[in-house]
Amino acid sequence: MNTPLSLIVPAYFTATAGNDFTGPSLAGEFDPAPILFAGTPFALNRIILVRLIAVLCLFLIMFLYSRRARLVPGKAQSAVESLLEFSRVQIGEQILGPKAGPYQPFLATLFLGILFMNLTGVIPGLQIAGTSLFGMPLIFGIYAYIGFIVAGVRNSGIKFFRNSLMPPGVPAPLYILMIPIELFSTFILRPITLALRLLVNMVSGHFILVLCFLGTNYLYFTISGAIGVGAGTLTLLAGIVFVVFEIFVAALQAFIFTMLSGVYVLMSISE
Repeated sequence: MNTPLSLIVPAYFTATAGNDFTGPSLAGEFDPAPILFAGTPFALNRIILVRLIAVLCLFLIMFLYSRRARLVPGKAQSAVESLLEFSRVQIGEQILGPKAGPYQPFLATLFLGILFMNLTGVIPGLQIAGTSLFGMPLIFGIYAYIGFIVAGVRNSGIKFFRNSLMPPGVPAPLYILMIPIELFSTFILRPITLALRLLVNMVSGHFILVLCFLGTNYLYFTISGAIGVGAGTLTLLAGIVFVVFEIFVAALQAFIFTMLSGVYVLMSISE
């Protein structure tokens, strides 16, 4: 029976039961029991709680930044501005060039939202990314999808859909093939591929961390003697290395997702 602590704290911080090593599973890691409001449509499990914490932290940081911004920034203000500057320069201006201005809020929302959701996977006490279940990556994918469609309609009006499905200059008979292909690739596949790419990277990273720390727990407390201590130390060091690597992956996936969204916007507004 799950205790309240086991509902919140991940498996790799709890003792391994018995003498048999039990690896992580999809059901155990990504289908946690409800913590609050069980049996209602508002049931909160650990992953939903982690997502709410990530959103609250991002909101508080940006709220305090907007209220306390100074001409000469301090360390905290410089850190926030560096993230916004990275989104503006390295993503927006690099991809959209002089047309980037109107789309900076859209791109910054994607970048910061995904980054904060991803980083919860390495924060002590949370230890799971808010994007490690398909729902959250799909929401970001739909947001990106709406963004590039709105950009295309604002730029070209209703002709955006015609130009997307029937590119000018193509022989008329080829439209029989091109229309379903473009419809599927542009208006169906894009948000799904964005979401799946993000999901798979965060799930695999979480499994590696869980496996390392479960192994450390098992070797230290179940396998006695120098072999257990030596092997447990190796898995502990591997876990620490993968924590650093997962921070890099969290930032990289936020960058890639936002960059591809910017590319889709560029394709929508290009003649």
